[in-house]
Amino acid sequence: MSDNNLIDICYLVAAVLFISGLKGLTHPRTAVRGNLLGASGMLLAIVATLFSNDFSILLILLGVAIGAAAGALVAVKIEMTAMPELVALFNGFGGGASVLVAGASLIMFGEAERTTDILLATAASGLIGSVTLSGSLIAFAKLREIEWVKNIRFNQHQMINMALAGVCLLLCVFVIFHASWAAAWYWLMAIVALGLGVTLVVAIGGADMPVVIALLNSYSGLAAAATGFVLMNNVLIIAGSLVGASGIILTRIMCVAMNRSLPAVLFGTLQPSQDTQSADEVYTTVKSTSADEVAMLLEVASRVAVIPGYGMAVAQAQHAVRDLTNLLAARGVTVEFGIHPVAGRMPGHMNVLLAEADVPYDLLKEMDEINSEMDQIDVAIVVGANDVVNPVARTDPNSPIAGMPIIEVDRARTAVVIKRSLSPGFAGIPNPLFAAETTLMLFADGKQAVVDIAKAIQEG
Repeated sequence: MSDNNLIDICYLVAAVLFISGLKGLTHPRTAVRGNLLGASGMLLAIVATLFSNDFSILLILLGVAIGAAAGALVAVKIEMTAMPELVALFNGFGGGASVLVAGASLIMFGEAERTTDILLATAASGLIGSVTLSGSLIAFAKLREIEWVKNIRFNQHQMINMALAGVCLLLCVFVIFHASWAAAWYWLMAIVALGLGVTLVVAIGGADMPVVIALLNSYSGLAAAATGFVLMNNVLIIAGSLVGASGIILTRIMCVAMNRSLPAVLFGTLQPSQDTQSADEVYTTVKSTSADEVAMLLEVASRVAVIPGYGMAVAQAQHAVRDLTNLLAARGVTVEFGIHPVAGRMPGHMNVLLAEADVPYDLLKEMDEINSEMDQIDVAIVVGANDVVNPVARTDPNSPIAGMPIIEVDRARTAVVIKRSLSPGFAGIPNPLFAAETTLMLFADGKQAVVDIAKAIQEG
């Protein structure tokens, strides 16, 4: 068997491991195994690639050491609240790597090797990768709530996007059909595409960030697949295609969960309509409560639903919520978690937080399932959620979140909302749930509030 055949077999095995790993990630019980399978496939692909070309092993090992050290440091230090930002950065790094690799290959190729198909793949890799890199950095800044990025506004930004996209496509044509100057046109196109990534993402509202992250993840995969065509590397084509396809599917799921079309996310923003009531008008009947009163409610409840949101992540309240869940379960109370698909700032954010706290996956209910039983819930505890429980999505057709599926907490017999204040969510609109007749507001830090409730139950 020749070395090339052996390497192709290794690539095939790696591809099978990627697919098996992706399948394993579809369920929490198999997620760890799936992650290990995917990582094993990547290790095999890297080793096979090292033996397929004449590389400087010293430089490769130096790069691996630096990357491994940085990855280990980030994995240990990163807070769960910053996981969405980390995912955005990973997407950006993937896009940036594709740009650099495709560009370097273009420089190394002689003019005779710059065939039309190679130049087409190179242009696609540079365009998609550059947009992914700058767009992901803007998404990172928005998720970190960096003020100067949040305040960037462009007049006629759609016209700017169209102009930059047109210039990028024109430069791609120059890359493909002017082989002798392809490298110069390529890097110019990459610079313009970086600007396009900024203008595309900077105008997108924070409420749409879960969709944007999923889409940028898909972009990074597509850029990697295009780079695979440049390098004639089968495993890179397969891996990039898997990431690109899964990212598109996830983007579609997120759009359905928000009742938003992808064009509306990319080219529109969530803005309150002029007919939307002000906070002063909505919050005239807000009733505040205390941890002791909530404890008394829970002592006589038979069924409780916990609705987590980004505020739970900020307060790092997931472990306190788990302890309260265990306390109530020990007293015979049925406790469930209602999970909205876009709660938090990335797809599956709440699932990750609750898994970190060892909350049994069987207690997590999808939105449709928990909504079908909400009338039977004695107490619904909202921990830091806002837009995903806002009933104006059903009642106000002029609302910026009109039609978005929500967890219908307002149908529970009693709702307890734990928030620091009456501040709005990403959509920037007041939430009538907070002033509903059956709602009690517990104004406090999420973690401390849950701890106080558990303490009051134990002392009762």
